Amino acid sequence: MPIKRPPEPTLSGKWPVTITYLKMEDRPAHAMLPAPAAPHAIIKAENPTVSFYRYLYDTVGRDWAWTDRKKLTDAALETIITSSTTEIYVLYIKGVPAGFAELNKADIPEAIDLAYFGIMPEFIGMKMGPYFLSWALEEAWRDDPATVTVNTCTLDHPKALPMYQRFGFQPIRQQELEIDPVIES
Repeated sequence: MPIKRPPEPTLSGKWPVTITYLKMEDRPAHAMLPAPAAPHAIIKAENPTVSFYRYLYDTVGRDWAWTDRKKLTDAALETIITSSTTEIYVLYIKGVPAGFAELNKADIPEAIDLAYFGIMPEFIGMKMGPYFLSWALEEAWRDDPATVTVNTCTLDHPKALPMYQRFGFQPIRQQELEIDPVIES
């Protein structure tokens, strides 16, 4: 499947990408969003296998050129996803994986990072993203960090940045870079 929003290459043939880093310093004042009507469950993946994680990452990220974790060896990825400071939650709709959220708690009590968050392509547009983000933030704030952080980039879903901001994240910096075009596999 092709990348949803490939940028216009620069003169050097690279893709320009802007990464926006955001943080939230206070627990959201609004209540958690109501659960969707569709039968669903959110389950913590306890010591997930590398193959299961790669399935989640690749399926959620394929339209948005997610590549960072694809570059890791299985051993390096296993170290990250089975770390005691990494929590991976999977959203299921009618028994089918519909998205995942990965919380990195290595910097507790200073910060918890929403390292990865996304919805499977088949479930985009069903209002699952806002509900699941609300749930993931509630889970992050359970540990009472000073801040919760997240980043997104111009390759991500166009509603990602506005949604994070609606939930109370504030941009703290941006980074402009150029990457090699992502070749579909």
